[in-house]
Amino acid sequence: MAIKIVLADDSDLMMVGTEAIIESELKYQVVGKAHTLNDVLQSIQQQIPEIAILSECLYDTDILSAVDAVRHASPKIFMIVVGMITDGTLIHNLYMHGIKGYLYRGDPLQECLLPAIRTVLQDRPYLSPTANAEYLITLQSRHPVPKLNAEARIVLKYLAQGVSINQIACHMGTSPRRIYAIRDRLRRRFGVETNEHLISRAVAEGFIVLSTL
Repeated sequence: MAIKIVLADDSDLMMVGTEAIIESELKYQVVGKAHTLNDVLQSIQQQIPEIAILSECLYDTDILSAVDAVRHASPKIFMIVVGMITDGTLIHNLYMHGIKGYLYRGDPLQECLLPAIRTVLQDRPYLSPTANAEYLITLQSRHPVPKLNAEARIVLKYLAQGVSINQIACHMGTSPRRIYAIRDRLRRRFGVETNEHLISRAVAEGFIVLSTL
């Protein structure tokens, strides 16, 4: 029986190319293709695939939220993310959220994709060459990066939308003092001093997709 795989990307051309590489081996079958997170989740529910290959660019969400949603929908699925960002911190965050492989689009997909699939099916992590180099640099850092909790991520997205502290507090049913404290922790987490730089770093690390704001 073929290993079932679902694809998610905002580009039809990329999905066609990815599907062609995957199905060059008869033991793999693409059973679903999607442009949005909701379509991915529906495909996973209907097809129950072993692997999901996600682009970092989906129309309706950021990649970390997509990974969380897929993990919640199918705890045992193996996830591979394909993206243009080589920031080692983003790759580290993605692994913390449950992916098994990351492929940088600048590395030859035809050389990396099938080895990545074989590796993650053995429950082992896989990184394409460029992603691996950046990830190792991050691991060697003396300052490990903490994972953001759900509350902090909500505040971060509100800040990116230009919502005021008082409005965020109202939306979340808490005090402005707590929102200020969360904002300050976010600034320390990203190593910045202003909201402008905070949003810039959050975009670079995949927490925010500007097109969804």
